[in-house]
Amino acid sequence: MKTIQKHNRLQSSLLSSFPQRVKEVDNHSAISVLRQKAFEKLKTTGLPGNKDERWRNSLLTAIFDREFLLQTKAEPYQKSINELFECEIYNFHAEIISMLNGHYYAKDPDNLRELDNGVLTGSILTAQKNLPELFDKHFGRIGDYGQDGLTAANTAFFSDGIFVYVPDGVEVRDALQLIKMVNKTGNPFVVSRNLIILGKSSKLVFMHCDDSINHLSAFINTFTEIFVDENASLELYKMQNLNDETALLNNTFIRQEKDSSSKVNVITLNGGKIRNEINVDLQGEGAVTNLNGVYLMDKSQQIDNQVYINHLAPHCDSKTIFKGVLDDQATGIFNGYIFVERDAQKTNAFQQNNNILMTSDARVDTMPFLEIYADDVKCSHGATVGQLDEKARFYMMQRGISSEDARLLLMNAFTSEVTSKIGIEPLRISIEDMIKKRLRGELSICDRCVLHCSVPDKPVEF
Repeated sequence: MKTIQKHNRLQSSLLSSFPQRVKEVDNHSAISVLRQKAFEKLKTTGLPGNKDERWRNSLLTAIFDREFLLQTKAEPYQKSINELFECEIYNFHAEIISMLNGHYYAKDPDNLRELDNGVLTGSILTAQKNLPELFDKHFGRIGDYGQDGLTAANTAFFSDGIFVYVPDGVEVRDALQLIKMVNKTGNPFVVSRNLIILGKSSKLVFMHCDDSINHLSAFINTFTEIFVDENASLELYKMQNLNDETALLNNTFIRQEKDSSSKVNVITLNGGKIRNEINVDLQGEGAVTNLNGVYLMDKSQQIDNQVYINHLAPHCDSKTIFKGVLDDQATGIFNGYIFVERDAQKTNAFQQNNNILMTSDARVDTMPFLEIYADDVKCSHGATVGQLDEKARFYMMQRGISSEDARLLLMNAFTSEVTSKIGIEPLRISIEDMIKKRLRGELSICDRCVLHCSVPDKPVEF
């Protein structure tokens, strides 16, 4: 593969800053080797463009010619995350893990925090120093840093991230909640990498929240590796409520062993340009995964969900349901890919993507895809793009419900197929409430910020 000759501004900045970046980061041998390999990949292939099939319709590539400032140094700890951002979910208890501008944010970032049940949390940089054997066993072995130029850039330039380890047999009673905040001027390029390890027969509920506390622009590049050992259970929530000036690339790689299970719920309420890539490898017999998503976009926002499920062992099940409502000139992309290996007999795979377009200017590209090499399987997929059922709306209006209320009820019913699958009742009620507010135009990215800074004069509408 030949080297890219024409560089965009972001790519040129990354290529020129790598030598200095290597001097500033850790000297852990395994990390250093992987960083160098990833940099060579970036140098060879460049950042993805619209000529690349996987990025053909993405608007994320349009921002590569902006001037971005690479974040390298951690912010000194001054205020707790609760003094910046309030996450109030009634009767929902969680252990908070904070990140600010791409770095683990705590009073003592140089030590891992051990919970009463033996669970370890903290900075990924600290984990590589304090737990080298466990760290090296999984880091860089679940996700593919060479998937494209942006995953390579993440591996080469990541400044920090979070680490979570759940020992064998431990069921974490309270959820772990990662709150990621960006509060920096000058178009920051925020690169972070996470590693989550679940031991055998363990259980974890993990919330990954990307929130904006102001209307400043940023480009966030996140890469998360998750290992789910035999008979372990993972419940993962991705909550996204970002401003219109922020671009987010969220890569998540999950590897499941025998009889393990995972449930992923992606709730996207706001964001300028968001791309979620979810890769699940079912490599142990009897593994099960359920992927659910809801996205509500308006104005000129874009949501891009890329879902890849690899059935690599027999008797594995996967079910994917993503639903979206797009208003104004918003655009959506859904690419669902299911791969069934030759030896993955008795596979059961289902995939569905449904979309409602509120205006003639809204657009969605949906591409479900199956690649099957086994002969004893049950696999199906489907996709729909349409508008609200006007007959149902008229029927409701005939019974005294206003036109606007009927519209909201229909949209709530449409999204409830996904939200009803949230197993934690306080969290489900809160998410359903946020979706209702979003559909009414009441939920802005500043609602839960406690800084009380000024916001744009124009109202948030949906």
